[in-house]
Amino acid sequence: MITFLIILVGIVVTAFLAYAIVNYIPRKLHWILSTVLILLAIFLVYKINFEITKPVKFNKEKKVKYAKVINNLKIIRDAEVAYKKVNGKYTTSGEELINFIDSAKFALTQTRYVPRTIKLGGGITKEIEERVVDTIGYDEVKNSFVGKDYKNMMKIPGIDQTFKIEISEVEKIVGLKAPVFEVKVDKALILAGMDENLIKQEKEAIGGEEIRGEYIRVGSLSDVSEDGNWPPYYDKGDKKDIE
Repeated sequence: MITFLIILVGIVVTAFLAYAIVNYIPRKLHWILSTVLILLAIFLVYKINFEITKPVKFNKEKKVKYAKVINNLKIIRDAEVAYKKVNGKYTTSGEELINFIDSAKFALTQTRYVPRTIKLGGGITKEIEERVVDTIGYDEVKNSFVGKDYKNMMKIPGIDQTFKIEISEVEKIVGLKAPVFEVKVDKALILAGMDENLIKQEKEAIGGEEIRGEYIRVGSLSDVSEDGNWPPYYDKGDKKDIE
C-alpha cells in the first residue's frame, strides 16, 4: 500500500511539473526543473526499492533472531523431559533444571521375562511369563547435553530477560491427570526495533512457513504436548532458510 501511494504521488507530481514546464516556465529555467525531475525520479526509485526489499530484509533478520530463541527453547524442553523422566513431574525453576542436569543420573534398565506357574484352582495350573525390569547401571544426565549451552538456556537471546516456565495438569481421561509445561515469548520482544507494521503482520501469522500466533512457544498448558509451534526447518537446522 505504501509503495502504491509513493508511485501515485510521484506520477502526479511528475505530470504537474511536466505540464508547468510546457505551459508556464520560461525556457531558460527548464534545466532547473529537469534537474528536479531527475532527482525526484532517483528518490522514487530508491523509495520503491526500499519498500520492496524491506520485507525481505525483515524476514531474513527475524529468522536469525528466532533460531537463537528456538535453540534455547529446545534445550529447556529437553531438560524438562529429562527432569520428568527422573522425578515424574516438571519444574518451573530454571536454576533447578540446571542443577539437575549437573548432578542427576538416569537409571539404565533391562527388561526380561521370567516364567512362572500360577494356580487356577482345582489342581489346574498355567505357565505365564512375568515382566521384570532390572536396573543395570546409571548414566549422568549431563551426558545428554554435551554441546548444548544449558547453563544459559533460560536467557532470551537478544534481550535482557529470561524465559518463564509454567506448569499445570491436564485431565484428558476422567480421573487421570497428566503434567504439562509451557515456555513462550512474545514475538514483539524478539523483533523490537524492527518495522512495527511488519511485526504486527508477523504476530498474526497462521502457520505454514511461519511461526503461528503471537508467541514462540514450546509445550502447552492445554494439551499434553512437548512440541514447539515453529515450522520444521528450525528443527532440521537448514542454514539456507535461517541465515
